[in-house]
Amino acid sequence: MIDVGTNKVTDPAEGERLLKNFPQRLEKFRAKGSALVGDVHPDAVFTAGALSPVPGGVGPMTITMLMSNTVKAAKLRRAKTPVVARQ
Repeated sequence: MIDVGTNKVTDPAEGERLLKNFPQRLEKFRAKGSALVGDVHPDAVFTAGALSPVPGGVGPMTITMLMSNTVKAAKLRRAKTPVVARQ
C-alpha cells in the first residue's frame, strides 16, 4: 500500500482516538491543537511492512513512477492497438 494522502486533524476527540498509542505524537497534538496524519490509521504501523512519516510521505521516485504509470494506463486505455510497456 502506498499512502500519499495527508489530513489535518484538529478535533480533540479524533486526535485522542488516532494517536492514543503514540504518546509523543499525542502530546504534540495536545500542545499544538492539530496534527498531520496519513490516510492509513496510525496503528497500521504494527502490521505494515513500512510506513514513512507524515509530512514527508513518499519520495520523488514514487511520485514519478505513479505519474508514469498513470500516463501509461491512460495511453493503453485510449490506444486502438496496445502500447507495449517499456521497463
